[in-house]
Amino acid sequence: MAKGPEKNTKNKALHTKLLNKKKAKIQAEKKEHALRLKALVAKMNEQKKNEGSDNI
Repeated sequence: MAKGPEKNTKNKALHTKLLNKKKAKIQAEKKEHALRLKALVAKMNEQKKNEGSDNI
């Protein structure tokens, strides 16, 4: 039985590492964006609450 060419595991491992790094970066950006939005919503709710109490 003839063996085929050797598998190129080095490039495959580097590619996997690169893709994992990219996925982690995207996840971190999404989490950061969500926290920023959460803070902004809290700030706007606080402003609305303060404006409502000023009118009474």
